Amino acid sequence: MAGFDVSSTVEIDMGALEKLTSSATKALEQTAAALLSEVKNAEVFPFETGNLQNESTFVDDSKAASGQVDLVTDTPYGRRLYYHPEYNFNRKFHANARGKWYEPWLPGGQHEDFAAETFAKLYKKENNL
Repeated sequence: MAGFDVSSTVEIDMGALEKLTSSATKALEQTAAALLSEVKNAEVFPFETGNLQNESTFVDDSKAASGQVDLVTDTPYGRRLYYHPEYNFNRKFHANARGKWYEPWLPGGQHEDFAAETFAKLYKKENNL
């Protein structure tokens, strides 16, 4: 068997690569906002005055460029309510009010694919695919 030489040249389109990266960051930020809207619309947040859901819970996208976004609730009582699903939640304003309100969107929950599917749709839209 005779030996042979193979060579190849790879050129990377840095502009296209930067656009894909930028699109991923935008899609990630939009996915977090969509998830927060989805959770609010599901009426699973404990709700009395609306402060917990509307003013104290937000998307922190300060690390989006490195692939991380967070849904943050910045009140001490938010943590207490979230981690104590045994509380008797007032359901006058939100029929589905509960503790651990993000569980349906986490792995194993009925909406576990929401974030991945939403990201894929938004990423495709950002890149006109």
